[in-house]
Amino acid sequence: MPKPFNVLFLCTGNSARSILAEAVMNHLGADRFRAFSAGSNPKGAVHPLSLELLRSLDIPVEGLGSKSWTAFAGADAPAMDLIVTVCDNAAGEVCPIWPGHPVTAHWGLPDPAAAEGTPAERRKAFRAALRALERRIHMLVALPVETLDPASLKRRAQEIGLLPVESAREALP
Repeated sequence: MPKPFNVLFLCTGNSARSILAEAVMNHLGADRFRAFSAGSNPKGAVHPLSLELLRSLDIPVEGLGSKSWTAFAGADAPAMDLIVTVCDNAAGEVCPIWPGHPVTAHWGLPDPAAAEGTPAERRKAFRAALRALERRIHMLVALPVETLDPASLKRRAQEIGLLPVESAREALP
């Protein structure tokens, strides 16, 4: 079996969007993809609504944790094939030099952890983020990543990130 295609999802706090992306990618990617997540300034804990939502959808949460992106910058870290920023802050930050020079893309989404309002409104923000990520991850998983050259992979991954959040919300129940 070929090695899995490794994807690192980055966000500033690594408590919501990047965690949701990691869990969904590992759930949908089967044996072809392996996802990780990290943050430039990790909160140190996964947001409780992230865990609640994932559990409600029977998406495994074992092993999820808020961690620094430096954990993936060392020589002993798993080699990444693709690094995706899911928040605008992380996209604008100076990132570590990633071993192997992986392809990068940006899939900016509103931060559900910053949502205000009633508990139901806050849960709705987490569901919206998850649906947008799920739609984008479905598109990534459908790509023939094993045969794409780095420039083509970058272009396709960036195009996926341009999908409007509203379209992603409408595309899924």
